[in-house]
Amino acid sequence: MIPRTLTWLLLLSSIGYAAADDWPQWLGPTHDSHAAATSKSIEKLPAELKPLWRKAIGGGFSSPIVSESKVVYFDENGTKEIAHLLDTKTGNELWKTEIAQRYTDEWSAGPRSTPIIDGDRVYVLSCNGEFRCLNLADGKVIWGTSFEKDFGVKFLGSKAKEGTAARRGNDGSCIVDGNEIIVPVGCVEGATLVCFNKMNGKIAWKSGTEEAAYSSPQIATLAGIKQIIYLSADSLSGFDRTRGMILWTVPLKTAAKRHAATPLIFGDNVIVNSHSFGLQAFKVSKKEVSKQEATPAWLNKDLKINLSTPVRVDNFLYGQGPNKDFICADARTGETKWTQPGFGKENSSTIALGKNLLVLTDSGELVLLAANPEKYSELGRTQVCGKNWNYPAFADGKLYVRDARELICYELLK
Repeated sequence: MIPRTLTWLLLLSSIGYAAADDWPQWLGPTHDSHAAATSKSIEKLPAELKPLWRKAIGGGFSSPIVSESKVVYFDENGTKEIAHLLDTKTGNELWKTEIAQRYTDEWSAGPRSTPIIDGDRVYVLSCNGEFRCLNLADGKVIWGTSFEKDFGVKFLGSKAKEGTAARRGNDGSCIVDGNEIIVPVGCVEGATLVCFNKMNGKIAWKSGTEEAAYSSPQIATLAGIKQIIYLSADSLSGFDRTRGMILWTVPLKTAAKRHAATPLIFGDNVIVNSHSFGLQAFKVSKKEVSKQEATPAWLNKDLKINLSTPVRVDNFLYGQGPNKDFICADARTGETKWTQPGFGKENSSTIALGKNLLVLTDSGELVLLAANPEKYSELGRTQVCGKNWNYPAFADGKLYVRDARELICYELLK
């Protein structure tokens, strides 16, 4: 097995992120909810944390991202969805750029997809399918695409009858790999995923005939083939990274098509979770020269985890459970190791930091836990923000949290 530090360094070099302690994208530097390998572990939390700074912001479920002393967040101002760049030391705004018309529904207003900082560029995706590449220095648009104008994907909002991205917004974040960026467009006419040249927006390939859900794509090498793993509205599939052809697919038709969690990779296994089928693993294996198959490895029907993506530490999964609880499960078998009540309503966000876990509950509590598969071990708890469904960012010893009103920076490590 390749040591985690080496794996992290190889992945970092392939996607081009600059600083070791950044949090430049959804689920952090290696897209798996782990803080940078160079980050120190946090052993305790003070009863009360004092913020370095706090800034009033608009609504949205998009998460903050951080790279080289800059933080990007994405919100709304009552009429538009807007990307902002701040200085991490002071919280002062450096620029803001309007991206699209504001979207709102009964769950709240504002964007839901998390941006990406890659080198000197920022990539953002609005609820209604407007995708933009911005200059990190000044926020000016370099290139962009419209899901409706360019791919025929109409955003219907609450008028849609099923829970795809066309109804609740384009929540899934994109992913950068080398010179390209993969975007979940969700066009049923051959563009579930679209691979763009990240510098100029030229299409390298497009593939798939299913609508997008709320999940984000992953990139991994499974059974010897580098691929993109994506949980669409109706299936889990692997797409050849270079050409986009579908290598394998597993139908996963669930109530309201509400697939929200990001797939987890464990060896040649892909682990996904849903409010309908529970927590399930599929093993990918070689079938033909350019084809693969995915077969069920295990299923835990009791862990019907709705929105949260679990975190894997060694052979175990940790995260928000289906019953207002926090859970630990064996990633090899799916067996539930333990559950602990008292964790929010639906959505806690978990970051692995060394041997411990930082958990932000949807009530705004920050909880420090030991990643212990034998028992629930709480090391500290403190209130850091209001009600939220926003994943925090951890970079250079600082934690960035947001709720419906504020973005707040706390220093956890000096």
